[in-house]
Amino acid sequence: MTQDLPGFDLEHYVPYQFSVISAQLSANLAALYRDRFGISVAEWRILVNLAYSDSRTVRDIQQRVRLDKAKVSRAVVQLESRGLLTKEIDGTDRRLLHLELTDAGRQMVCELVPLANKFQDQVAQKLSLDIADLQSQLAHLMKELSDGETL
Repeated sequence: MTQDLPGFDLEHYVPYQFSVISAQLSANLAALYRDRFGISVAEWRILVNLAYSDSRTVRDIQQRVRLDKAKVSRAVVQLESRGLLTKEIDGTDRRLLHLELTDAGRQMVCELVPLANKFQDQVAQKLSLDIADLQSQLAHLMKELSDGETL
């Protein structure tokens, strides 16, 4: 039956490899910060994006972290209830919620980031290529894709 199909090796198909590796790395890192800090993937992404980007509204964060609106909203509620961020309704557009890390949120980021950097170093050690070159190429690809370009 497969002789009628064109040749294809899923295990060596780069988009598939990216997807599988991304899911596994994310799950491994998520277990680390869930066990240590009690936060989810969405909460981690929001905290780090608030700390290191100019994104300050729920809408901006949603676009940057690539999560659906409901998941971001639930994560924001959790982070606010734990005192890790504050939210404020925009003065001119009541649909916009502005987010800001609290001191406790900044402190958590200060504890999370070294763990994330160590995790990245462990991943880099598994690769036999220049990590800076890989990061540059991935950043370029991410920008092209986020700008709506097609391959």
